[in-house]
Amino acid sequence: MTEEPTAAAEGLSAQQAPAPESQPESGSESGPEAPPAAKDPWDDPRLPWEGKPRRVDILLWAGITLSGLYYLVLLPFRANLVGTHPVLLELLNGSTEAIISAAAFARVGHGSLAVAVAAGVFGVMKFDLLYWLAGRIWGERIILLLSGRRKHGPKFMARVHRWGRKFTWPAVLLAPFLPLPSPLVYAVAGWAGMSWVTFLILDLISELAWVGTLAGLGYALGHHAVVVAETISHYGLWISIALVVLVVALQVRSGRMHR
Repeated sequence: MTEEPTAAAEGLSAQQAPAPESQPESGSESGPEAPPAAKDPWDDPRLPWEGKPRRVDILLWAGITLSGLYYLVLLPFRANLVGTHPVLLELLNGSTEAIISAAAFARVGHGSLAVAVAAGVFGVMKFDLLYWLAGRIWGERIILLLSGRRKHGPKFMARVHRWGRKFTWPAVLLAPFLPLPSPLVYAVAGWAGMSWVTFLILDLISELAWVGTLAGLGYALGHHAVVVAETISHYGLWISIALVVLVVALQVRSGRMHR
């Protein structure tokens, strides 16, 4: 008789007992927040490498930058040299007007056509291997930078993937004649895995075709091209000033557009 009230009392006490408090889950909103990760100062899309640069990254980037500055420094002297020392201008700059002028001077008996072609080939391809190496080391990042990361870069890279890597051979052979910057084609060749020996052979063939075409034009023009070149050199100072002003204006405009 006494067991039933006892059991009822135990059930009632169990119902009235407070439930244990739930422990906060780990990672809940009430817990301490993790500090934000510090941004890597080297994580810059304007750089062709990822993370902290290696020695080869710094040296290669310095070489490409200095090659660009090299052509800018030569800009004021192009007009003066084209009508006085065109072969020297070929070696230094490899410009179109220098190749045509040197061949034209050879036609009238001042210099050799073979020397004009050889100097032109050296002048146009002396920095090409830098861009092949950039494509080999940095891959798609340098291709996007050279083709314009904001607008044209992704579209060009999509075309490269669509065409496949086999198109690099004809692209290098036709690089001087294509409506594309030649350094961009050379970087794609390096990214695609083309060996440096193959690249130099194809590059030499393409530049021989390009320089030969320009030299043939200059040789055919002969005296007429010589007169034009000498006239340009006569007014070289004013032409050089105009070129420098034009380059500075284009750089300022480009900087404003990218802000």
